[in-house]
Amino acid sequence: MKVKLKRSLIGLKPKQKKTIQALGLRKLNQIKELPKNDAVLGMIKKVENFVEVVE
Repeated sequence: MKVKLKRSLIGLKPKQKKTIQALGLRKLNQIKELPKNDAVLGMIKKVENFVEVVE
């Protein structure tokens, strides 16, 4: 599953910022290939306003 960072990390709460960094996303519009498991899906759900699932 591919995840893309679609919004900036500026102004986020520290917990949200750490969740996005744990997904391996650092730069805007960066796409990362991640395994589809419960842990990753839960992290995506927590920051769904800032990331988008490409595939």
